[in-house]
Amino acid sequence: MLDPELLEILVCPLTRSHLHLDGDFLVAEAGGLRYPIRDGIPVLLIDQAELPAGITSLDEFRRKYADRIPS
Repeated sequence: MLDPELLEILVCPLTRSHLHLDGDFLVAEAGGLRYPIRDGIPVLLIDQAELPAGITSLDEFRRKYADRIPS
């Protein structure tokens, strides 16, 4: 399990939105990117994140959620 204090400060590296725990994933509030937790360690690499349903590529995600991605 992740330390609750750590979970409070972690954010999605792409959207900078808060993350919530969902099984073995941390899920971004904005856009729903799912970052895996492997051996108790969050893998917050954008290219390792699972895309939300209906999104087939990271480029598509960036276009769809452009208003939620800080510059």
